[in-house]
Amino acid sequence: MDFTVIRMDIPEDSNIILGQSHFIKTAEDLYEAIAGTVSGAKFGIAFSEASGDCLIRSEGNDQELIDAARKNSLALSCGHTFVILLKGAFPVNILNAIKNVPEVCSIFCATANPLEVVVAVTEQGRGIMGVVDGFPPKGVEGPEKVEERRRLLRRFGYKL
Repeated sequence: MDFTVIRMDIPEDSNIILGQSHFIKTAEDLYEAIAGTVSGAKFGIAFSEASGDCLIRSEGNDQELIDAARKNSLALSCGHTFVILLKGAFPVNILNAIKNVPEVCSIFCATANPLEVVVAVTEQGRGIMGVVDGFPPKGVEGPEKVEERRRLLRRFGYKL
């Protein structure tokens, strides 16, 4: 077995959600979950099949994001995984809807940070072992940063 690291290409002002699923209807069901949860969001979805035709299936409402999701999925080449690229909404707005899609097994990450995916390569194929999301901590937050964080969350409407 070998390991390789794949850097995801995240378009500017976008977030990525990377997950694992198990059935051909994943792309359509993810589309419905996102479109039904956050109106006005732009998104692209790519789902990589692990059996049958072994194709990358895609959906979405923004061609640039669909193309970028396909490109990322092809770079990973890991079966039964999906890539969602999202603009105009934050992952926190749609994660529960995505987790409630019956064929979704797990979410590896949801981020706007630079993202690297650790992939294992075997004789059979490729699989995601984990992700490197952003950068390591630079320290521990002090009282000023606590207040800054709390104000930010309230400004965005996530806390009262």
